[in-house]
Amino acid sequence: MKNQWTNLYTGFVEVKASGKGTERLINELIRQGVSVWDIRRTAPGILVFCMDVQEISNLRKAVRKNECKVTFVKGSGGPFLIKRLIKNSGFVIGFLAFLITIFVLSNMVWGIEVHEASPDTEHAIRKELDKMGIKKGKLQFLLLDVDEIQKQLGDKIDVLTWVGVDLKGTTYHFQVVEKETPEEVKTYSPQHLVAKKKAVIKKMLVEKGKPIVNINDYVTKGQLLVSGLIGKEDKQQIVPAIGKVMGETWYKATVEVPLKTNFSVFNGDESTKHSIAVGSLSIPFWGFKNPDYPEYVTETSSKPFFFLQWKLPISYKTQTLRSKEDLVREYTKNEAVKEAKKMAKVSLEKELPEDAEIIGEKILRESIENGKVILSIHYQVIENIAIGQPIIQGD
Repeated sequence: MKNQWTNLYTGFVEVKASGKGTERLINELIRQGVSVWDIRRTAPGILVFCMDVQEISNLRKAVRKNECKVTFVKGSGGPFLIKRLIKNSGFVIGFLAFLITIFVLSNMVWGIEVHEASPDTEHAIRKELDKMGIKKGKLQFLLLDVDEIQKQLGDKIDVLTWVGVDLKGTTYHFQVVEKETPEEVKTYSPQHLVAKKKAVIKKMLVEKGKPIVNINDYVTKGQLLVSGLIGKEDKQQIVPAIGKVMGETWYKATVEVPLKTNFSVFNGDESTKHSIAVGSLSIPFWGFKNPDYPEYVTETSSKPFFFLQWKLPISYKTQTLRSKEDLVREYTKNEAVKEAKKMAKVSLEKELPEDAEIIGEKILRESIENGKVILSIHYQVIENIAIGQPIIQGD
């Protein structure tokens, strides 16, 4: 039997030959180089065999030379399969449309569930999701990945301590942990108010206790400002000293700013390539050419396809190429000094408490060394210098 695997693609027929010359017919076909196989006798004077569909013309020539009759039993292989599919095209199209519909529906968003969130927080989350385009009916592979969604929600909604994003099938699940803002419970135990650093007193707001210092007094660290002992010496009463003592304090900052800086920035030009990835093979279907950017950074994102709940070994891959430029920023001396003062002030404001205020600054030293402007700056700050010190019985 000769039944090569290529016959499944080219097609072959099963032939029934009957009559006196069936053996001569087979011999004639073999002499002509026609491939025949699976030859069998089903009855006296009847042979059944298989042959390539392309050799039918040679079969007809051989039949004319021999006393026999041939009929085709059946055809198999690619051409006959295609013919059957065309004949049943309505069923085939319907089946393919069904598979495509199931595939598309399996890769769409059909649910967004927010867990453990208050109504206000859930409303804020859904509002931000709408802005990001995450809605029911959207294709999953065209949306942001879960890590980016989690990052944007955490950045934009202040009341969130943490938000977990999980995509299960066609539903996004958001697990929320909100910031707890318990009411501040003030407990007052007997205490003095002392200075936490050296300062000049500028303002005193004493709610309870006996002020010991006056406006414009110079105080040092640990010095008593407001006493928790009130009344006459023979009948003193111990109370918690409460209040604010605003004093002028001093800070010194040193900052360096290079006169010349090299850095890279994105200029806003970008190009995106789209492809279908099958394993390690990537098949592009949009955006084939690399852009003519002198320099660019490539960001790759890959999102798998699903069929019902099964993850397919196929994914939708995008490559975003962002144009990058190398720039040189140069400052004059005055510009560098101005920038250094701004940087130093911003850095100091981050360290100070909210109720502190910078009231003055003075450059103590200004120099240029190794292409950098170096400033030493003295700041005057008004801040609350009072901290509690427990009163121990017998003091």
